[in-house]
Amino acid sequence: MIEIEVENRSGVAVDEAGAAELVRRVLGGEGVEAGELGLVFVEPEESRALKREHLGIDEATDALAFPLDGLDELPEELPRQLGDVVLCPQVVGEEWRGPLVHAVLHLVGYDHGAAMEAREALYT
Repeated sequence: MIEIEVENRSGVAVDEAGAAELVRRVLGGEGVEAGELGLVFVEPEESRALKREHLGIDEATDALAFPLDGLDELPEELPRQLGDVVLCPQVVGEEWRGPLVHAVLHLVGYDHGAAMEAREALYT
């Protein structure tokens, strides 16, 4: 089972259930049947601060991924900690699905390039 902890700190209404459903669909398509991840919706200021702190770029961004276990082999008794996805609704607007898929694919080990683009096309 995929467990998703959703937190909305963005100050705007978001489709939390739809986002969680999309995350589960992407992870299932990538062969991940069990694991835990955080999905956080933030304001542009927090998005900007996170991007500056972690990537050295001073601008608000649509989505960020903070992977942990990815698809690494784990002992059976340990739950898979996939990591966190941070999404800024004010930056992505109604087009939130693509950035969310992109960030989730980062959690399972994809880097930018043709392979990631091909996987993104399956889910968006």
